Amino acid sequence: MEHADCASYRFSVAPMMDYTDRHFRVLMRQITRHSLLYTEMVVAQALHHASQAAGAAQPGGRLERLIGFDPVEKPLALQLGGDDPRLLAEATRLAYDWGYDEVNLNVGCPSARVQKGRFGACLMADPPQVAACVAAMAAASPLPVTVKHRIGIDAQDSYPELVAFVDTVAAAGARRFSVHARKAWLDGLDPKQNRTIPPLRYPLVHQLKAERPHLTIELNGGLQTPDDCREHLERLDGTMVGRAVYDHPMRWVGVDRDFHGDTSRAAAAASQVVRGLIPYAEGWRARGERLWPLARHLVHVVQGVSGARQWRQCLTREAGDRQAGPEVLEAAARRLEQLGC
Repeated sequence: MEHADCASYRFSVAPMMDYTDRHFRVLMRQITRHSLLYTEMVVAQALHHASQAAGAAQPGGRLERLIGFDPVEKPLALQLGGDDPRLLAEATRLAYDWGYDEVNLNVGCPSARVQKGRFGACLMADPPQVAACVAAMAAASPLPVTVKHRIGIDAQDSYPELVAFVDTVAAAGARRFSVHARKAWLDGLDPKQNRTIPPLRYPLVHQLKAERPHLTIELNGGLQTPDDCREHLERLDGTMVGRAVYDHPMRWVGVDRDFHGDTSRAAAAASQVVRGLIPYAEGWRARGERLWPLARHLVHVVQGVSGARQWRQCLTREAGDRQAGPEVLEAAARRLEQLGC
């Protein structure tokens, strides 16, 4: 499997636990061919244990369930969690062997569970350890190694501290920095609160790019619309959006044209998005898997039109049946056409 050149992307969909699974990524490929997609965070230690299991790489095996994907999902980055350079290097080699296009180290998640494993945002307090992890990952394969992080944590949120972190990690071989423009409070706020309560400080990310023009800097946090992204792309290399993509996927049907310069196809309608999933759903059901894990991601593809609520209710009822197959998606697409979507 070929590996894409992931030096820079103008738009990417942020990794989100319980959201950016293989099914949602295939859905997004009906909307954008060129944007970089991410897996949910996968813990390097879990990959190590899974790779030792018999039949791990077979469909339904432990390793395949953790990092398996359909080729249509590419370009695709594997986001890793961990602080052990040896395990992260092993995970990076697996990512290369499986055909991923880059590996990303999570230095931004503020959850208490992640902190107990000593990875995520708490690693910002230890730039040399992050650098050691990145260096081991970069040496393990030809894949680009990137880092997703906050502007700071707790009281360590000054611009000089941000620059010192980035400089240390860049020297170890990080190729792109995806910067969530909020700091993380590691004690007192849960992950949801950490996405909204700490104030957005976009000027710090702009300044970072201005003072480190040789680095690839991508902005994450608070971006709700393509216009929001376009405004920041005047100063930065890329933009990354998470919840606003998941909650409003059809809002982003123009990103290939607007951000990647591809005018070869018209923006997809909601009915086309749903119908485009049918070949993938056929393969998924042929494995003996249920349709609902795929269909659950479709509830937001139609919004703000008369009949949308009834459409969602019908899809949920039909796709929730254990025997439901791709015919449910075809019926759902026809109903969307009747709604003019």
